[in-house]
Amino acid sequence: MFAVTERLLLRPGWVDDAPALQRAIAHEDVVKKLSPVPWPYTVDDARSFLSVPRAEDDATFLIFTRTQGTPRLIGCVGLHDTDGDKEIGYWLSPDHWGLGFATEAARAVVDIARHSLRLPRLVSGHFIDNPASGHVLQKVGFRPTGRIEPRKCVARGHDVPCLLYALDFSDDGDGDVESDMNNRPRLAA
Repeated sequence: MFAVTERLLLRPGWVDDAPALQRAIAHEDVVKKLSPVPWPYTVDDARSFLSVPRAEDDATFLIFTRTQGTPRLIGCVGLHDTDGDKEIGYWLSPDHWGLGFATEAARAVVDIARHSLRLPRLVSGHFIDNPASGHVLQKVGFRPTGRIEPRKCVARGHDVPCLLYALDFSDDGDGDVESDMNNRPRLAA
């Protein structure tokens, strides 16, 4: 599965992407905002992540810019199983923060979850010291649940308070607060 948005290409990762993935994520400021990612992050870590077998309907994507020249790997977005729900997670390299790329990528995956995978609900969360991630979640339709739970941060070596969010697609009939039909990603199998 692939998705194309106005400025991004979302595609599955391949083992050949390991060096570019390692360069994009190998920033302590990024890794400390993620739960399962070790620090330092090595090319072997990237190869291991990219070697995980994926189902045909897997919605885990590397994020590439497609606006200036050759596409450049700038992050990752995807869905994973957590406590019986699908959870969306994402990250971007620091030089791409604040440009709307996380919102654009998350919106594409939310649309895939709703329209292609026909999921009834998504969940997510962010460490309490990463409010920017909460802004992204709210822009794509997630609402705070009012719950905070400790989550292990491998890079920090301890639990960190995590604010929880949910997006029930039946809540507003659309499941995508800011996106309109002209802004939806184009999907390719």
